[in-house]
Amino acid sequence: MKQFLRVQDIGNLQDAIREALEVKQNRYNYQHLGKNKTLLMIFFNNSLRTRLSTQKAAMNLGMNVMVLDVNQGAWKLETERGVVMDGDKSEHLLEAIPVMGSFCDIIGVRSFAKYENKEDDYSEKILQQFIRYSGKPVFSMESATVHPLQAFADLITIEEHKRTERPKVVLTWAPHPKALPQAVPNSFAQWMNATDYDFVITHPKGYELAPQFARKALIEYNQNKALENADFVYAKNWAPYADPNYGKILCNDPSWTITEEKMALTNNGFFMHCLPVRRNVIVTDAVIESPNSLVIQEAANREISAQVVIKRLLESM
Repeated sequence: MKQFLRVQDIGNLQDAIREALEVKQNRYNYQHLGKNKTLLMIFFNNSLRTRLSTQKAAMNLGMNVMVLDVNQGAWKLETERGVVMDGDKSEHLLEAIPVMGSFCDIIGVRSFAKYENKEDDYSEKILQQFIRYSGKPVFSMESATVHPLQAFADLITIEEHKRTERPKVVLTWAPHPKALPQAVPNSFAQWMNATDYDFVITHPKGYELAPQFARKALIEYNQNKALENADFVYAKNWAPYADPNYGKILCNDPSWTITEEKMALTNNGFFMHCLPVRRNVIVTDAVIESPNSLVIQEAANREISAQVVIKRLLESM
């Protein structure tokens, strides 16, 4: 494996899950792979779980870790070609990337959608420049359109807690005061579509995900109907994908908040969210604090998903 952006990069999902569960039981068995190797983690945006879990995963593998916050302590970076750099940006990404690559063996990149230009976001301009110019294996720590480490951790969590071989998994839109990126729901949909689960996406009209991510999922605009007999409920806000409303807020209907009444429609279902979560906006206190809430288990599994990915990248070097 030379890069990790999408579910296809991980190969056979059952093999990946088995490897993840084995790694979870033996986190320090592969330190020889990372000896004298360095991971560079580059953050264009804030992070808590991704930063801590990925750094811990690399340390489990015996790696050295360097962390660069581009917006704190580094030169401001220009990302566009052909720009006259007479403003506040002192360095171009095209020089910065190969320099970064010269100091490490693997690079993790985190960069969100700007919601200024859909073509720029969905071409993954920043992430693709790292892949093209760094000369090193690159993995996404969330990008403009995908968050595969989160989706992999979500899959591991579902596999650990499912009560039936083919659970019903529902991805539901939820209200939020800001227009959030589509990366988490995109990746969750992509990874769920790669399983044989009964997968349903529910959201208000106008919030359809990009077709390449929604694919074969059943789309249900009635949230209550979608939640009926669900085994897992994954709540997340995202902004519209389709023009002319890309990145805008169309709806903030509080009736889409996940409550005890909503969860009562499920098959004693588990609640999931990637965190951070706005309580009593996305989900009520009672639901997120209930015994069926898996948000902490999901977060803990971020270490495992990252470790499997970094391990495979090291094994391919």
